[in-house]
Amino acid sequence: MPDVPTDRREGSGRYQFRVKGHLTTRWTDWFDGFDITPTADGTSVIEGHVVDQAALHGVLRKLADLGLPLLSVTPISTDPAEFPADHK
Repeated sequence: MPDVPTDRREGSGRYQFRVKGHLTTRWTDWFDGFDITPTADGTSVIEGHVVDQAALHGVLRKLADLGLPLLSVTPISTDPAEFPADHK
């Protein structure tokens, strides 16, 4: 059986979502405190930590609810040392 860290859930990590269109920072609370950065190319970058795969799907559902085309989802870090202490 492979060694699997017990302090980390499947799918947890820091992710970057890029969508077509601009979101203002007023959406930060709706995205559970994720950083939102509108870019010059007409897209927005939404970045933050998700605790597990269910939370990742929750963010994707929120993006779908807004009707903004999803351009990319990029895992930024899955290193538990970089996670906020309250999200382990």
